[in-house]
Amino acid sequence: MPLRIELKPSERLIINGALIKNLDRKSAFLVEGQCKFLRESEIIRESEADTPCKKLCVTLQVIYLADDPAEAENLFVLQSTEILRQMPSAAPYLLAIHDELAARQYHRAIKAGRQLVAFEASSAPAAEASAAG
Repeated sequence: MPLRIELKPSERLIINGALIKNLDRKSAFLVEGQCKFLRESEIIRESEADTPCKKLCVTLQVIYLADDPAEAENLFVLQSTEILRQMPSAAPYLLAIHDELAARQYHRAIKAGRQLVAFEASSAPAAEASAAG
């Protein structure tokens, strides 16, 4: 079944590693066949990865888009171990990501990674308050 994708003006999309940028008007197209894609709203750029969980999400993106993700998977294990050491309360999120990776559901792993980033952001003010108090 084809996948219909609509892009807003200037929106970007990665399909099988190629960056596609829409021009000045909204457009729609069909993708026929299997492909790996990420919409701009799903992408965390490496330059934006300023926290451990955001860096982990970048690694998940690489795993998803890579032809051979073994090296990125090793990096994921190191990053998740460090996050777990620093923030034990992130364990359920990391387990969910790991389960999706084990099931080869990479796009779902990325979504779970974004939930981890949201959890990290909500936990940061509490951690800062307890450190200050």
